[in-house]
Amino acid sequence: MFTIYLTLLGILIFAAGTATLGAWLRKNRTKENAEKSSRIMHFLFFAGLVTPPIVGIFYPGQTRFDELVGLRSLPWKPFFLVLGIILAVPGLYFMGITNKLLRALGSGANAFRLTKQIVADDIYKRTRNPMSLGFYLFALALGFVSGSTFITLAVVIGLIPAHIFFLTYFEELELELRFGASYLEYKKSVPFLIPGFTKR
Repeated sequence: MFTIYLTLLGILIFAAGTATLGAWLRKNRTKENAEKSSRIMHFLFFAGLVTPPIVGIFYPGQTRFDELVGLRSLPWKPFFLVLGIILAVPGLYFMGITNKLLRALGSGANAFRLTKQIVADDIYKRTRNPMSLGFYLFALALGFVSGSTFITLAVVIGLIPAHIFFLTYFEELELELRFGASYLEYKKSVPFLIPGFTKR
C-alpha cells in the first residue's frame, strides 16, 4: 500500500505545487522568477509524477496494484495489451524526439537546463506540448499493458488532469514571461495538445 499512497500523494503535491507557484508567478511576473519556479516545478514533476510509478514497477509490481486496493483487473486483456503497445510507440517517439529537439534547437533540455529559445520546428509545428502528449500515451500504455485498473484510473483521473493543469495554469505563463512575444505568437498558431495538420 505504501506505493499506492506515494502515487496518490505525488499527484496531489504536484497539483498543489502548480496552484501555489502559478499564483505566486502571477504576482511576481519576471523572467528570473519564471526560471526559478520552473525548476521547482520540474523537481515536483519528477518527484511526484515519475518516481512513484517507477518505484511501483518494482514494489509491489505493476500487476499487484489492483489486488492491493480490491479492484478487478482490466477486462479483455488481449485488447488492452495490443492497445497499450500501439499507444506506447507514439508515446516513446514523442518523448524521444522532443528531448532531441529541445537540446538541438532550444539549447537546453526538458527540465532543469531550461531552453534558451522557442522550439517551433518538426513536431513542435503541430502541437505545443508533444512531450506531454507522449508522456500521457506512454502512461496509459503502462496501465493497459499491465492490465491494471488502478494504474489506468490513476493516469486518467489523476496524472493527466494534474499535468494539464500544470501546463495551462503554470507553464504557459512561465513561457510567456521567459520568451515574451515570440511565445505568444507561437501559442496563437499551434494547437495546445492534439497535433494539427494544417499548413502553417
